[in-house]
Amino acid sequence: MPVPKSLFTIFSHHFSTTTNLPKLPSLSKIPSKYRPQAIQQAQKALTEYLHTTRSFPFAYAEHIAGNSLFSVSNLIAKLDFSPSDFSKSFSRLLRYHPINEFKFFFESIGISYSEVNGLLPANKFFFSEDGTVLSAACALSEFGFPWNRLGKLYKEEVSIFSKSSGELTARLCRFKEYGLNNVSVIGICLAFPHVLSGDGELGGEIDALFDDLKRVFVDFDLASCVEGNVDAWYEVCRKIRFFYDLGCEKGTAGGLMGRSKYVFLEYPEEVLVQKVEYFCRFGARNEDIGLLLLRNPEILNLDIETPVISVMGFLKHFGLSTEELMSIRQKYPHVLGRNKMANLPHVMKALNLHEWFFHKMKSGNHQLLANYVLSDPDEDLDTEFRDGLEKIQSSRCPVHTMKKLDFLHGIGYGENALTIKVLDHLHGTSIKLQERFDCLLHLGIEFSNLCMMIRVTPKVINQKPETIEQKVNFLCQEMGISLQYLDVFPAFLCFDLENRIKPRYRFHVWLAEKGLCTRSYSIASIIATSEKQYVARLSVIHPDAPKKWSEHFSPKKPLGS
Repeated sequence: MPVPKSLFTIFSHHFSTTTNLPKLPSLSKIPSKYRPQAIQQAQKALTEYLHTTRSFPFAYAEHIAGNSLFSVSNLIAKLDFSPSDFSKSFSRLLRYHPINEFKFFFESIGISYSEVNGLLPANKFFFSEDGTVLSAACALSEFGFPWNRLGKLYKEEVSIFSKSSGELTARLCRFKEYGLNNVSVIGICLAFPHVLSGDGELGGEIDALFDDLKRVFVDFDLASCVEGNVDAWYEVCRKIRFFYDLGCEKGTAGGLMGRSKYVFLEYPEEVLVQKVEYFCRFGARNEDIGLLLLRNPEILNLDIETPVISVMGFLKHFGLSTEELMSIRQKYPHVLGRNKMANLPHVMKALNLHEWFFHKMKSGNHQLLANYVLSDPDEDLDTEFRDGLEKIQSSRCPVHTMKKLDFLHGIGYGENALTIKVLDHLHGTSIKLQERFDCLLHLGIEFSNLCMMIRVTPKVINQKPETIEQKVNFLCQEMGISLQYLDVFPAFLCFDLENRIKPRYRFHVWLAEKGLCTRSYSIASIIATSEKQYVARLSVIHPDAPKKWSEHFSPKKPLGS
């Protein structure tokens, strides 16, 4: 199942990676043993050039030269190499072929070289033409920001670099008034870049954020538990941002975060994301999931992947009555048996109990999840399923079939005989089956209803998503029938749209418009009837109806018609 779209934004921020990194120039003109020396000499010459010729402060010239390896290597590749005079050759190249200073600067502040060209200002080559960006970077560096982290600020909030050095320094000093030191302010700004650019309408939101952070770091003394370096502070602040991104309200979440401060110290972001994604699959709101984890941080210790559950035993453990369990057994036999804890969210969705379950978790029953175990090793073992599993493992394509079985378990089907029967009718890879399933969900069919449709008519997910979508659109738009009709007649999706559904439906519309058919026929009786029976029925409706069908509507029109 796909992660809800809003979560992609959150996850991409917390797990952003750069793909397709460019390769460094090979420097094939330079013997390998001299390459490190050549790069070092080139960086030194570039530093000297930026400082003496271009009047950059030495420290920043050194930052730019030392952190722009791709740009420096491209310059080196233009020269023939001689160990005795390479440094002079490189300096001469800079003197007679001035560099685009913006290009070296952007790479040096941590922006991927492959992205640099897209950021270069038009018709500007030197910082003497526009030094605003460099001035802002210098002010941030003087405060203590690592030079090669400034690119993160630039990419997320480019407006920071349009501010004067005085504005930035004043803003940073104001943040320190909340009882924070330089390193903690830097960590906060790297995690929340907008605080450096926010003015006007963002002012209140930024104040609310810092009120929360003061409570967490100062009042609850989280600051004393964080190592005194930028990386440690940035990591903690990223985790705090994660909960805001989920929807926790700035200005009100500080107390809760402070009481749960060890969440930000003891658990990697990967664990937080894993748990959020898991509970998201119950259909819960992001904000509710964030609050659940902050109020009950012990949930973060749970193994939600490997334990095996008995569906009926699990529901009994969570308090369902004997009558309720009997009703579930009768209505959802395809979900019964065993499954993995990893599939629990979709087991609950297949039973239409996902909201009930998450409400249980929010209401303080999360310990029931922690202390659940199978009552005995043989609980809920299904012998027919076991026999079917043995046949799969001894078949010609066990891996392919097992992946399809995993797909069924993943949408809530349990280890039972019905699951094996459904499996026998599924065609395509597990990936294709998932795409078709997701397509039907996207079209508006409820998860639980879709699982029951597949149980009754497995072939509904043996078609391409485009074909499924065309049939559903025809049902709802041209026929004017509710999507819920598929709960009654899921086989509608199995018939050919152009050769069965459209011609028969349109012919019956024509018959009704001409007043030739006064009786109302169900869609199922129109579509599902064999051709022979269908034509026989038409002759009962009107003696001329079969001829009209054959000549004008039937996809198998007679020759010459």
